[in-house]
Amino acid sequence: MGRFQVMTMTDAAADRVREIVEARDSAQGIRVGVKKGGCAGMEYTIDLVTEPKAADDHIEHEGSHVWVAPEAALFLLGTQMDFERTTLRTGFTFNNPNQSSACGCGESVELKPADLKALADARAAAEA
Repeated sequence: MGRFQVMTMTDAAADRVREIVEARDSAQGIRVGVKKGGCAGMEYTIDLVTEPKAADDHIEHEGSHVWVAPEAALFLLGTQMDFERTTLRTGFTFNNPNQSSACGCGESVELKPADLKALADARAAAEA
């Protein structure tokens, strides 16, 4: 069994990451993190990656590469990253089980660190 992935991404998210990388010569993928800010307490951050950092978690899906900042990993465990285009917004979305609330605009979220013991117990039960 491979290393546990912090998060997953949909085909739509992978397609968008590939588009971003193809539009910029030096980019290898994107880096997802979290920072304090916004009305609910935390915001997701997305940056271009030209040089991956050794400490980052690496996720690959259909040739798209996403790195997760170590300080964000606990907040993003079990998250599915998606990409949506609607009349109101276009961008990455995060279906995050660690999110306890969000502001009305959806730009800011309240996150709690993942419960590693509960995750380990669930994984052990699934493998039994």
